Amino acid sequence: MKLILTKDVENLGDEGDIVTVKDGFGRNYLIPRKLARVATEGAVRQQEETKRQRARKFSKVRDDATEIKRQLEGTKVVIAAKTGEENRIFGSVTSQQLATELARQGFELDRRSIEIDEDIRMTGVYTATVKLHKDVDAKVKIEVVPESGPTESTS
Repeated sequence: MKLILTKDVENLGDEGDIVTVKDGFGRNYLIPRKLARVATEGAVRQQEETKRQRARKFSKVRDDATEIKRQLEGTKVVIAAKTGEENRIFGSVTSQQLATELARQGFELDRRSIEIDEDIRMTGVYTATVKLHKDVDAKVKIEVVPESGPTESTS
Protein backbone atom coordinates (compact mmCIF):
# COMPACT_ATOMS: atom_id res chain seq x y z
CA MET A 1 0.00 0.00 0.00
CA LYS A 2 1.40 3.42 -0.98
CA LEU A 3 0.78 6.24 1.46
CA ILE A 4 1.73 9.90 1.85
CA LEU A 5 2.84 10.70 5.39
CA THR A 6 1.04 13.68 6.92
CA LYS A 7 3.33 13.75 9.98
CA ASP A 8 6.82 12.53 10.80
CA VAL A 9 6.71 8.83 11.71
CA GLU A 10 9.72 7.36 13.51
CA ASN A 11 11.53 4.61 11.56
CA LEU A 12 9.32 5.24 8.51
CA GLY A 13 9.78 8.75 7.14
CA ASP A 14 9.15 12.46 7.36
CA GLU A 15 6.04 14.46 6.59
CA GLY A 16 5.35 14.49 2.86
CA ASP A 17 7.29 11.31 2.07
CA ILE A 18 5.63 8.69 -0.11
CA VAL A 19 6.13 5.28 1.51
CA THR A 20 5.10 1.71 0.80
CA VAL A 21 3.82 -0.23 3.81
CA LYS A 22 1.88 -3.42 4.46
CA ASP A 23 -1.87 -3.03 4.00
CA GLY A 24 -2.73 -3.78 7.63
CA PHE A 25 -0.22 -1.27 9.03
CA GLY A 26 -1.59 1.43 6.77
CA ARG A 27 -5.30 0.69 7.27
CA ASN A 28 -5.21 -0.09 10.99
CA TYR A 29 -2.53 2.27 12.31
CA LEU A 30 -1.35 5.09 10.03
CA ILE A 31 -4.62 6.20 8.40
CA PRO A 32 -6.88 6.11 11.53
CA ARG A 33 -4.30 8.15 13.49
CA LYS A 34 -4.11 10.65 10.61
CA LEU A 35 -0.39 9.96 10.20
CA ALA A 36 -0.82 9.18 6.49
CA ARG A 37 -3.27 9.27 3.59
CA VAL A 38 -3.65 7.07 0.54
CA ALA A 39 -1.29 8.02 -2.31
CA THR A 40 -3.64 8.42 -5.28
CA GLU A 41 -2.32 9.94 -8.52
CA GLY A 42 -3.86 13.34 -7.73
CA ALA A 43 -2.60 13.29 -4.16
CA VAL A 44 0.92 12.45 -5.34
CA ARG A 45 0.92 15.34 -7.85
CA GLN A 46 -0.41 17.70 -5.19
CA GLN A 47 2.25 16.51 -2.72
CA GLU A 48 5.06 17.05 -5.24
CA GLU A 49 3.84 20.61 -5.92
CA THR A 50 3.63 21.28 -2.17
CA LYS A 51 7.21 19.99 -1.75
CA ARG A 52 8.44 22.33 -4.50
CA GLN A 53 6.74 25.30 -2.85
CA ARG A 54 8.14 24.37 0.57
CA ALA A 55 11.63 24.04 -0.89
CA ARG A 56 11.38 27.52 -2.41
CA LYS A 57 10.11 28.98 0.86
CA PHE A 58 12.79 27.11 2.86
CA SER A 59 15.47 28.48 0.55
CA LYS A 60 14.20 32.06 0.90
CA VAL A 61 14.01 31.83 4.69
CA ARG A 62 17.53 30.36 4.81
CA ASP A 63 18.83 33.19 2.60
CA ASP A 64 17.19 35.77 4.89
CA ALA A 65 18.72 34.06 7.93
CA THR A 66 22.14 34.11 6.25
CA GLU A 67 21.82 37.87 5.71
CA ILE A 68 20.86 38.40 9.36
CA LYS A 69 23.84 36.22 10.36
CA ARG A 70 26.17 38.45 8.36
CA GLN A 71 24.80 41.54 10.11
CA LEU A 72 24.84 39.93 13.58
CA GLU A 73 28.42 38.73 13.33
CA GLY A 74 29.48 42.28 12.54
CA THR A 75 27.97 43.66 15.74
CA LYS A 76 29.25 43.74 19.28
CA VAL A 77 26.86 43.77 22.21
CA VAL A 78 27.90 45.71 25.29
CA ILE A 79 26.11 44.85 28.52
CA ALA A 80 26.66 46.91 31.66
CA ALA A 81 26.41 44.96 34.90
CA LYS A 82 26.85 45.76 38.56
CA THR A 83 30.21 44.50 39.70
CA GLY A 84 31.82 43.70 43.01
CA GLU A 85 35.34 42.69 43.91
CA GLU A 86 37.67 41.37 41.21
CA ASN A 87 35.24 42.44 38.45
CA ARG A 88 32.73 39.74 39.41
CA ILE A 89 29.21 40.65 38.44
CA PHE A 90 26.20 40.16 40.69
CA GLY A 91 24.25 37.24 39.19
CA SER A 92 25.02 36.43 35.58
CA VAL A 93 24.21 37.71 32.10
CA THR A 94 21.18 35.92 30.66
CA SER A 95 19.91 35.29 27.16
CA GLN A 96 16.99 37.62 27.97
CA GLN A 97 19.39 40.51 28.62
CA LEU A 98 21.20 39.72 25.39
CA ALA A 99 17.91 39.58 23.43
CA THR A 100 16.88 42.95 24.90
CA GLU A 101 20.20 44.53 23.94
CA LEU A 102 20.02 43.07 20.42
CA ALA A 103 16.46 44.45 20.10
CA ARG A 104 17.85 47.92 20.84
CA GLN A 105 20.23 47.42 17.92
CA GLY A 106 17.36 46.40 15.61
CA PHE A 107 17.47 42.60 15.82
CA GLU A 108 14.19 41.07 17.00
CA LEU A 109 15.21 37.64 18.26
CA ASP A 110 13.53 35.17 20.58
CA ARG A 111 15.57 34.67 23.75
CA ARG A 112 15.14 30.90 23.37
CA SER A 113 17.14 31.02 20.14
CA ILE A 114 20.12 32.50 21.99
CA GLU A 115 22.57 30.15 23.69
CA ILE A 116 25.35 31.66 25.75
CA ASP A 117 28.40 29.41 25.41
CA GLU A 118 29.52 29.74 29.05
CA ASP A 119 28.24 31.27 32.30
CA ILE A 120 29.02 34.97 32.33
CA ARG A 121 29.92 35.92 35.88
CA MET A 122 32.82 38.34 35.32
CA THR A 123 33.48 41.32 33.10
CA GLY A 124 35.14 40.53 29.79
CA VAL A 125 34.40 39.40 26.25
CA TYR A 126 32.27 36.30 25.63
CA THR A 127 30.54 34.56 22.73
CA ALA A 128 26.93 33.51 22.25
CA THR A 129 25.36 31.40 19.52
CA VAL A 130 22.11 32.55 17.93
CA LYS A 131 20.04 29.89 16.14
CA LEU A 132 18.51 31.78 13.21
CA HIS A 133 17.43 28.81 11.11
CA LYS A 134 17.72 25.06 11.04
CA ASP A 135 20.94 25.41 8.99
CA VAL A 136 22.17 28.87 10.10
CA ASP A 137 23.85 29.80 13.40
CA ALA A 138 25.47 33.15 14.15
CA LYS A 139 28.19 33.91 16.69
CA VAL A 140 27.72 37.16 18.62
CA LYS A 141 30.43 38.85 20.68
CA ILE A 142 29.31 40.07 24.10
CA GLU A 143 31.35 42.54 26.10
CA VAL A 144 30.41 42.78 29.76
CA VAL A 145 31.52 46.05 31.34
CA PRO A 146 31.11 47.46 34.85
CA GLU A 147 28.05 49.64 35.25
CA SER A 148 29.01 53.30 35.50
CA GLY A 149 27.77 55.17 38.51
CA PRO A 150 28.41 54.94 42.20
CA THR A 151 30.75 52.07 43.02
CA GLU A 152 31.05 50.30 46.34
CA SER A 153 33.67 51.74 48.60
CA THR A 154 35.32 50.04 51.51
CA SER A 155 35.20 52.51 54.41
